[in-house]
Amino acid sequence: MTDVTLATAADADALSRFAEAAFVQTFGHIYDPADLASFLADWNPPEKLRAQIADPAMVVALVRGADEAILGYIKLGPIDFDLPEGQPAEGATELHQLYVAAEAKGTGVAAALMQWGIDWARQKASILYLSVFTENPRAQAFYRRYGFVDVGRNAFRVGNHIDEDRIWRLDL
Repeated sequence: MTDVTLATAADADALSRFAEAAFVQTFGHIYDPADLASFLADWNPPEKLRAQIADPAMVVALVRGADEAILGYIKLGPIDFDLPEGQPAEGATELHQLYVAAEAKGTGVAAALMQWGIDWARQKASILYLSVFTENPRAQAFYRRYGFVDVGRNAFRVGNHIDEDRIWRLDL
């Protein structure tokens, strides 16, 4: 069984490093180095993570390995992107991030985090949204397995680069 635990303020530095490394490993090759650096500077710095961990409207949860290293995390909370026309914001929350270390992919870490996140969201909302990069078929297949459906476009900015992301919805 994979244990999912709530992050604490003491986790912010390690979580910031983990988030940046996971993003760069997954997507870093796509971007101009200046765009990537600009994005990462404000994406998940420790002080921002500490504030999010302390915010009762948000939640950050982790899975750790035997050595206590972070193997994955999930972050959920209020919606921070524009929803497509016709998509309700009332009674909705967002899965902001779900990242898993390369060595933990395929081990059940992502599934444990996702189930934990869905369970958390069900206590707060009736709809769970997320945004996923159009060029990330592995993530899309993962979300489809949980019943998420594509409901529209989301422009995701990394520095001066704008990606085509899709907004996906799960009715809870």
